[in-house]
Amino acid sequence: MYNVKELLKGVSYSVEQGSDDITVADVVYDSRKVTENTLFVCVVGANFDSHDAAQEVISKGAKVLVVEHDIDYDHQADVTIIRVDDTRYAMAFIAASYYGHPADALKVIGITGTKGKTTTSYMVKSILEHAGYKVGLIGTVETIIGDKHIPSVNTTPESYVLQRRFQEMVDAGIEVVVMEVSSQALKLHRTQGFTFELGILTNISPDHIGPHEHASFEEYMQCKGLLFKQCKKGIVNCDDEHYKTVIEGHTCSIETYGLHENASLRAKNLQLVTKPGELGIAFDTEGIMQMHIEIPTPGKFSVYNALTAMAICHHFNVHPDDMQEALLHAKAKGRIEMFKVSDDFTLMIDYAHNAMALESLLSTLKDYQPHRLVVLFGCGGNRSKLRRFEMGEVAGKLADFTIITSDNPRFEEPLDIIHDIEIGMKKTTGKYIEIPDRREAIAYAIDHGEKGDIIVLAGKGHEDYQDIKGHKYPMDERQIIADYLASKKEAK
Repeated sequence: MYNVKELLKGVSYSVEQGSDDITVADVVYDSRKVTENTLFVCVVGANFDSHDAAQEVISKGAKVLVVEHDIDYDHQADVTIIRVDDTRYAMAFIAASYYGHPADALKVIGITGTKGKTTTSYMVKSILEHAGYKVGLIGTVETIIGDKHIPSVNTTPESYVLQRRFQEMVDAGIEVVVMEVSSQALKLHRTQGFTFELGILTNISPDHIGPHEHASFEEYMQCKGLLFKQCKKGIVNCDDEHYKTVIEGHTCSIETYGLHENASLRAKNLQLVTKPGELGIAFDTEGIMQMHIEIPTPGKFSVYNALTAMAICHHFNVHPDDMQEALLHAKAKGRIEMFKVSDDFTLMIDYAHNAMALESLLSTLKDYQPHRLVVLFGCGGNRSKLRRFEMGEVAGKLADFTIITSDNPRFEEPLDIIHDIEIGMKKTTGKYIEIPDRREAIAYAIDHGEKGDIIVLAGKGHEDYQDIKGHKYPMDERQIIADYLASKKEAK
């Protein structure tokens, strides 16, 4: 049983009816899961306000309701009503109390930024594990607790789920948690109720701006900045032109990294690395660490990802040899993920699924002066047509050859989406082919690879399904590649 007053520690509230000096058997924020003697947190969602379910949950046995606005219910009911300014904020503290404040037993690293969060998280996990730490991960792709991999719904889970994961990690003997922290999560207070050991800013550029996310770039930056009022130490990319705006009002100490000569940790002597079927980059560091680093992913953004991971792991007293070794092997699923299919050309999978990400990736790969830069991609159905035009135009301008195929068509016809992409392509002189079946398109890309080519399968990244008319059909590009190569070998 849980004392309500104890659950509400850290929350400013008033009791509108009943008493806070009572106990409950459970804490719930999903009206479908209410049982006898529970505390129910009413949350305003994008599509449903659970304050509207007040009478329903009371009839199911809820004894305490935490609300942020007036509700319609039988005032004669034996129920306690707790009023707070923001129920999501309150829920974070309630959840932390409910699960016994598990974050207090962990070193939690929070990584925010427009790009680089996922790759950097896996780099940090790889380095720290190589150094002997037990590390959990929470992010866009999955949550990892020991040998357990849980597919993600959100980049950063709801506070209730997050605290449950922390508890599971403590039970599994995890010492350090590296987690991606989205601007939405910060805006919706999912990470309240505990203090991060380290807060990280990778970079920031206009993104996630719209009616259901952020009203403006300024609000987006302000939300990102909330992390630096909830951590002991901040580590930020000082090469980013907006970083001072993001950390304005920070309550933590600040450390920097980048290529700038004033950065606490800085990279110099960047060198592109090309090996059979693999691209990478090497560099030296100076400042708080001096060493030579090589990583098996291409481009300047890979240097930033590695610097971020190094700056983090420096605070865990990781030996330079462990950093060097771990960075040689660290990779994130679907983030410039290399697949050795031939010594003649390089093949990779990447999640680039909008024009900005695709342009960044293709521009980086052109620096390696391939014989041809080939990109295969599609666009999601029931999404902005503008994205399709833009991606088509980016591919036409930067790639030597484009294979337009299907992504997640959802409730649209794949050919309609492909024709929208073609509109953007036709603004350029880029060469292309249309192959609607993604499996056939991948086989075509492999079969037509030429010596010195760089081939990018873009858009799906870590996803292992294809969303067609409301059903998610299994489709993992890694498996498609493996199966196709096996079939070619059998056919010989």
